Amino acid sequence: MATVGDRIKAVRERLGWKQERLAKEADISESFLSDVENKGKNISLDLLLRIAGALGASVGYLATGEGEQPGEKKPIIIPSELSEAAEELHLTYPETMDLLEAYNSVVARRSTRFKGTMSVKDWKDLHGALKNVVRRVYG
Repeated sequence: MATVGDRIKAVRERLGWKQERLAKEADISESFLSDVENKGKNISLDLLLRIAGALGASVGYLATGEGEQPGEKKPIIIPSELSEAAEELHLTYPETMDLLEAYNSVVARRSTRFKGTMSVKDWKDLHGALKNVVRRVYG
């Protein structure tokens, strides 16, 4: 069974970091980090927080191994309605991804009421609204 130290080491190595770099970034001693990674030394929550912050990992993942792994790539799913709207609006792939990201950031993550799917018209309306905002802000 993987330990906290095993998970710290795995994330650190995935980033291509040496122990020296992580120790410096987390402001801990390299020998302590080595003991945690290699000998299973216990670690305080304060130090685990600093290590997690330096690695860009969650404390939950480092502590339990559950949840999203840092750097883990998730497949991107473009709803068919967005794809159709993007085609009709002649959007490039990056513009389509920007629209999807805006939707995920503004609508889906902040609204507990909205549970439906977006229609082609909804995607076009969102694109138009965002375009207007950008035009007003940047002239």
